[in-house]
Formats: sequence, structure tokens, C-alpha cells
Amino acid sequence: MTGRLYGVGVGPGDPELITRKAARLIASADVIAYHAGVGKASNARRIAAELFPDGVVEEQLTYPVTTGTTAHPGGYAGAMAAFYEESAARLAHHLDAGRDVVVLAEGDPLFYGSYMYMHDRLADRYETEIVPGVPAFAAATAAAASPLARQTDVLTVLPGTMPEAELARRLADTDAAIVMKLGRTFPAVRRALEAAGRLDDAVYVERASMAEERWLPVAEVEADSVPYFSLVVVTGDTRRRRRAPAELLVVGLGPGPHGWVTPEVSAALAQVDHVVGYGPYVDRVPERQGLTRHSSGNTVEVDRARHALDLAKAGERVAVVSGGDAGVFGMAAAVFEAAEDPAYADVSVRVLPGVSAVQAVAARAGAPIGADFAVVSLSDRLKPWSVVERRLRAIAEADLVLAIYNPASRTRTEQIGTAQRVLLEHRKPDTVVVVGRDVGRAEESLTVTTLAELDPDSIDMKCLLIVGAESTRVGPHGVWTPRFVE
Repeated sequence: MTGRLYGVGVGPGDPELITRKAARLIASADVIAYHAGVGKASNARRIAAELFPDGVVEEQLTYPVTTGTTAHPGGYAGAMAAFYEESAARLAHHLDAGRDVVVLAEGDPLFYGSYMYMHDRLADRYETEIVPGVPAFAAATAAAASPLARQTDVLTVLPGTMPEAELARRLADTDAAIVMKLGRTFPAVRRALEAAGRLDDAVYVERASMAEERWLPVAEVEADSVPYFSLVVVTGDTRRRRRAPAELLVVGLGPGPHGWVTPEVSAALAQVDHVVGYGPYVDRVPERQGLTRHSSGNTVEVDRARHALDLAKAGERVAVVSGGDAGVFGMAAAVFEAAEDPAYADVSVRVLPGVSAVQAVAARAGAPIGADFAVVSLSDRLKPWSVVERRLRAIAEADLVLAIYNPASRTRTEQIGTAQRVLLEHRKPDTVVVVGRDVGRAEESLTVTTLAELDPDSIDMKCLLIVGAESTRVGPHGVWTPRFVE
């Protein structure tokens, strides 16, 4: 008859936090196993040592490597896998001999503990029981006297070893959080907390429930002093008490590819609870827990802006999104127009720049806007065509490179042809024209032609045109406009 395997949690450090069941099993064990670092005493053994029965067989399972290098051909992962296999074989020897084996685990056996690797290798062969223990974060929360989560708050447990950007995103997404596995990861964890806007909510707790326990705000911790037995508590309660002043973000998502979204915009979108915008732009924001999307059509900009301002005024974290740059024929101007209403006097508006479509098309072509240039929209929805035509003539007479947004649509098919005729009154027929369509997307195309040869019927809303100046030329590496004027 084989022995029985027990995974026993001994809590975070204080022996008085060992459960009665754990104490009973430890006191009656035939074999007690525990993990230890290289050259270090086992913390799990220290916690439970006074409960060890006389004559008990002890198995210290010493890690071959922790954070250092290893000569194992499989590297760190290979060395650890071999260690767990050898440890499981040692315990199996006792179990096969009919001896009950208690494996001690700091905190809880199934919460970031080494017992799990023994369980994976032995539980299908031997009768097994797991005894839960008080996890370290519960002791840390008690030490800091910080209510962790209330009512419908979401609690997230995160390892500090996660990539910094992902850690920041998850910290911003949750109400309350525990960040484990600090030590060398602490500087990155601190930066992630700051990026997520949670640094002031975060409490650092070291050696929770032990005699050496200490806690203090994360912002005051010296990185060199952080041991592995430490964690960060980020409370939802603090977040509710510290509502930031009302603010509305207006962000540019760039022309299309995710790689053209700036890190600043990505970080901002990871922190907001509401995204407001034209449907196709809202759809480009990554889905995540806690994010509410507010999509609307393409001709209700001011109404959309008021809705976003109302949300911000109510204390919500809101971002209005635009394609390209929000300040270039985007939502920024509409938001400022709506924000003129005295009702929004307490809402601040912050615009975060994005890569504009003209920048994207110009970069694909070469450097056509390397000198002075102008930008015009051919849409006459918000201004009469006479104004558009007057501006085209002035730009042409001034010999500026011209970027044309919104050149045509299903209901506006004549303007691009009219614009071509107006420009030809002042520009040479061989003036360079770049036509970018769907730049940054899979259907991207770029055409270099001349003002006389431009086919208006080939232009639609997906296009952006760059009409060169007299000095703009097509070289072996692309289209460019000299910086000098003779």
C-alpha cells in the first residue's frame, strides 16, 4: 500500500497563520519535504519547524539555480525541469514504501508555488490531498490595512515578470491588483504603475506577517532594497477616493496600421473606460474588459463631442478617437467647439497627436513635403465651395506643395475635376502629383502622375493627393521637394 501525498500551505511567514488542519498533518507526517534556494535555508521549514514530529524524515529540495546562469544544456528551463523530475522521484520513493509525504508550501500550495510541479508529476499515481494556506497577498493587505476590493470591484493578480507594457495595460484595466514576484523586477513594475496612473494607489509590502515586515508607498521604495519576498497592493478603494479632475482625451489613431499608433496613444487608450468616435475608428481600438464603445456616424461630430464631454464631466475616463491625427480634419476641432459651452467649463481637453494621412502618403512617396506645404479638404459640407476654390487659387499662386484630403465621395464627384482645372490655371501640366490610396492597409497603392494626366474618375474617398510645387521632382529614390528656393 502506497503512502499519501499532501500539499500543505503554511501561510506567508507567521507560524500562527498555519491552519489547524495543516498543523495536524505536519505533526503526523512520515516525511516532510520543502524547497530551498541555493545556499539558503527553507522559509517554509522555518515557518513550520516547531510542528515537526521527532524522527520525521526530511527531504530538502534545493533548486539548482534561481536567477543565475546554468551550464545545463537546456538552459534555465531545462535545469528546472530536470530538478523537478529528480525531486518527484525522491518523493515517489517514500510514497512507494508506504510513507505519507507532506510537501510544505509557502502561502498556498496552488498559488505561484513549487508544490504544483510535484503535484503535476505525482497526483495521478498517488492518493493526494491539498490543504490551502493563507496567501501572501492576504497578509500584505492586512499589514497595510488597505481594503482590497469592494462590491463589484475586479481584482487582478499579476506577476512582476510580465512585459512592462502589458503589465501597465492590465493595471490600468482593473480596479484592484496584486503584483507578485518583485526583487529584480521592481523598477519595471514601478514604471508600469506610473504609466497606468496607479502609482499613488500602490503600497509595497515586504515579508508580510514576518518579524521583519515593513510596508510603505511604492513611490518611496528604493529599488536596491527590494527582496523576492515582497509584493505590491493596488487597491480599488483608493482609486474611488481619488477621482482625477474631469478630463477628455482626443487621440489620433494614425492612418491604419497598429504600428503607426503612438505609444502615448496606446497607453492612454489602456486607461480609459469609454471610447467615443466614428464607428470604423472605434473598431480599431483593442477590445478589453471594462471598455465601453460609443460608435456613431460620420456627420454628427459635435453631437459626438458633447456626448464625450458629458461622460467626462460625470467623472468617467473618456477618449475621443480619430483616424490619422485628431487635429487634422479630425475630432479635435469639434470637441473644442462643443467645449465652448459653459456647462463644460470644468472639463479639461487634452489632444494627443497621431500620424496624419499626409505624413503617411508623403513617407511612402519619399519627401514631397520636405519644404513649405499647405493642406486643404475638398469637402464642402462645412464651408462653401467658393471658399475652397479661393484657397486652391491662393496656394497655387504661392507655389506651395498641396495635400488634398477628402477629394471625392459617393455624392461629391465633381470637386476633384474642378480642383484640377483651377490648379492648372497656375501650375504647369507636368507638375508632379502623388495619389495614395489606403496607405498602410493591405490594399495600399501609390501612383505618381502629373497634374495634366491625373484622372479624376480614379479618385475616391480612400485617396489622398499631394500636388507638388514647381520645384518638386521625381528622382531615383522617389518624389521629393528641395528645401531651398532659387
